Amino acid sequence: MTDSSYPQDLLYHPEHDWVRIDPEDETLAEFGITWYAQDALGEVVFFDPPTVGTIVGAGESYTEVESVKAVSDVIAPLSGEIVEVNADLGRAPEAINDDPYITGWMVRVRLSDVSEKDDLLDAAAYAASLD
Repeated sequence: MTDSSYPQDLLYHPEHDWVRIDPEDETLAEFGITWYAQDALGEVVFFDPPTVGTIVGAGESYTEVESVKAVSDVIAPLSGEIVEVNADLGRAPEAINDDPYITGWMVRVRLSDVSEKDDLLDAAAYAASLD
């Protein structure tokens, strides 16, 4: 992915993380890092998958990614329990750079407080925060 993009169907945390809430079950969501975050990191070479069943809190680190530049915490945009990890990233962490929003998702979470989404940014507000 060469050009910055911030899909309209996602919500964004100021720490450069996104959430996609399942349209059929608003208590289920995917988390990942934004185009901006992966671009700042450079080539991602390692994804440290969290354990399924881990409870995460909004604004807290739930895993790390390692790039050629640094090791960085990944922040949970919302609270809940990790119910699935993108196992493909263990074998191909570069998917985070190639497509951070589709193949580069990191975890699926059963949300504990859906109302926390009201504290997140839409795509336009997130993009504006980068200027």
